[in-house]
Amino acid sequence: MIVDGHEDIAYNVLVHRRDFTASLASIRANEGQSQSNAGICTVSLPELLTGGVGLVFGTLFTLPARASNSKLLGDHAYHNPEEAHRYALEQLAVYQSLAQRKDIRIIRNRSDLHALQTDQQAGKPLLGIVLLMENADPIRTPDEATWWFEQGVRIVGPAWQATRYCGGTHQPGPLTADGRALMQTMAEAGLILDISHIAEESFWQALELFPGTVIASHSNCRTFVSEAIADRHLSDAMIRALIERDAVIGVVLYSRFLVAADTRNLPKTAIGLDAVLRHIDHICQIAGNVRHVAIGSDLDGGFGSEATPSELDSVADLPLLGNALQKAGYSQSEVEAIMGGNWLRVLEQALPNER
Repeated sequence: MIVDGHEDIAYNVLVHRRDFTASLASIRANEGQSQSNAGICTVSLPELLTGGVGLVFGTLFTLPARASNSKLLGDHAYHNPEEAHRYALEQLAVYQSLAQRKDIRIIRNRSDLHALQTDQQAGKPLLGIVLLMENADPIRTPDEATWWFEQGVRIVGPAWQATRYCGGTHQPGPLTADGRALMQTMAEAGLILDISHIAEESFWQALELFPGTVIASHSNCRTFVSEAIADRHLSDAMIRALIERDAVIGVVLYSRFLVAADTRNLPKTAIGLDAVLRHIDHICQIAGNVRHVAIGSDLDGGFGSEATPSELDSVADLPLLGNALQKAGYSQSEVEAIMGGNWLRVLEQALPNER
């Protein structure tokens, strides 16, 4: 099973009006040749199932109205915690509606995970979704973390840019007093901490304060990217610290996050899967094994097919990454770990037995 550690499914349904259950061809035809703010669509349910993707971390992504990235601003940008809370609930309702289908399930516990795997092995085309809150501002007070867990959220990333809880991408800073409290309430609730987007000062504080399971759902290696986006990614010291916590890092498949050059004016053919392999291999070399790296594609995260490696047209092409890993010398078992097994191990360890 391929597992993708980061997809903004509900945000695309609500903000970009994409029918997640439709074919990719029909979505693209509906949007025409325009790439819009979301790029050329790469993700839909049929494409995920065609590509053998059996599980994704589906986000509740809320965007602050003050965001410096105006490209993403739409009619769901929030001005205060109450608005952030409401928009996150609207996205939660999208996933709950999707889960009424026979081929989509929200994974809340190990029993759900095991049932999904059993049915998939029996040949049933199924997609499991683990809910990941990207940006914790919808958690109106730290104590509300437990309530969100009860709604099905299993992973929380406190930052996108800076939030009430911590510094974030391009907006450095420490954990706030509420951020420190959130570390405790998240741990008590049994939530997984996602450090992607957290500013470096907040990162080190969070690792010190949070005793539970830690991941980086969609982060690349800082050493290979441009200085302009370096703080969005992980230094070698941060990678080592995550390895010490037995964390898994999901590699992002956005071309601009793969190389030091500014790819925005380069043709799609300029960047290939070899750039992805370089990030994967770097993490493996630091760790001495393949245990700590996976996929966090973010393929629907504000860019599209035009900004992905040349071999990838859609999420259905993710198996090509596995093929590239094998050609690069990774064994079958190592490829399986990177393509899904490592995320499954994290969930097996961190999800509750039943709830």
